Amino acid sequence: MDDFNENLNETKRQANGCLHRFSKTIKVVVIGVLILLLLIPMIMIKEMISERGRTQEEAIDEVSQKWSLAQTVTGPYLNLQYPVTTEVDGKPKVVVSNVVLFPDELMVDGKLHTELLRRGIYEVNVYQSELLFKGYFSSEELRKSGVDMNLIRFDKAAVCFNLTDMRGISEQVSIAIDDSVYVFEPGMDGLGIKNTGVHTLVDLSSLKGEQKIPYEMKIRLKGSQSVNFTPLGKTTKVNLKANWNTPSFVGSFLPENRDVTADEFSAQWQVLNLNRNYSQVLVDPSAMVVSDIADSDFGVNLKVPVEQYQQSMRSAKYAVLIILLTFTVIFFTEIMEKTRIHALQYLLVGLALCLFYSLLLSISEHLGFNMAYLISAVLTIGLVSGYMLGIIKKKKPAFIMGGLLIILYVYIFILIQLETYALLAGSLGLFVILAAVMYFSKKIDWFNE
Repeated sequence: MDDFNENLNETKRQANGCLHRFSKTIKVVVIGVLILLLLIPMIMIKEMISERGRTQEEAIDEVSQKWSLAQTVTGPYLNLQYPVTTEVDGKPKVVVSNVVLFPDELMVDGKLHTELLRRGIYEVNVYQSELLFKGYFSSEELRKSGVDMNLIRFDKAAVCFNLTDMRGISEQVSIAIDDSVYVFEPGMDGLGIKNTGVHTLVDLSSLKGEQKIPYEMKIRLKGSQSVNFTPLGKTTKVNLKANWNTPSFVGSFLPENRDVTADEFSAQWQVLNLNRNYSQVLVDPSAMVVSDIADSDFGVNLKVPVEQYQQSMRSAKYAVLIILLTFTVIFFTEIMEKTRIHALQYLLVGLALCLFYSLLLSISEHLGFNMAYLISAVLTIGLVSGYMLGIIKKKKPAFIMGGLLIILYVYIFILIQLETYALLAGSLGLFVILAAVMYFSKKIDWFNE
């Protein structure tokens, strides 16, 4: 019986020795499992960031729908009836085709007055504009295209003007052609290259000759977020001014000149017909040509510069790095200070690090990203450092933990601000971090308690 008890005790001693020998490895595995568990709240936080971003877009869309959508202005241009005789079942039949003629010169002079509307905590930029269109039409391009000038019904020409949202028209729209003034009618009646807009029927019999027919029209137009123009002229010039200091120039062409001050901006574009992929005369324009026309749009985006959701999402992508390094420092501290820290305490620290991103998101919606990042980082660093001080009862490890988190949060903030060098800075930073971890890990005896 004594031999049996002695063998049992020896077995227990060997088992305990084995556990002591591999206790660090077991702890590393437990920490790894905790990190994987902390990915669950981080996924939830990322989804919350995405959801708040979608809510912002929905608020912007709702205000834009009630005010007027972003406007893309296309025109003015001419739609001419062109009877063509074809054979159908061996019999001649007259089919009316549409010939679209763009102006030789299109000059736009516009002024935008912007204002901010609010929907909850979100701001939406809307504008009212005064646009002046001037230029002239000629039959030069018609003659070059090979269209039979004698068949075109110049007396039933239609002047077309396309808009994205008809609700943006603030007053009656008319156009002066030669010495006559024509008032536009709503809708396109199948005459335009786009479905939404206004048109008016005019007599352009004088266009048969070689004379140039000047035009001029004014329009007061409301819109939101952005305004864009389509370069239909052989030469298109757009001069735009607005009381907005953060413009983003978009589309296929950037302005040749721009001036952005603290209160306003002005920009000038010039686009030639050689810069686009469609001609001045279109006979029954196909869907491909209409797509090419839409692809040539250019203009300015007036969106409120709200980037906190994008920046919050970028910072959340580094959450695993912060949690991993924090747990590594706690683990090294546990070994060097010869103390024990429970897995639950690791988990609580990890949850505090996850809570940083929830604080960052909620505060940034009211104070902006930079201030929110500072406040969230200070609160998180103070919480984790104070908790470490309470666990270990020593100031040095707590200060080391606080210093590490300060370095990490500053490093990630710099990465978020960088654009061109973000990948390079991130790769170099990770290399330095890995080198530091490798350096300190070699000082630990992994097989002895």
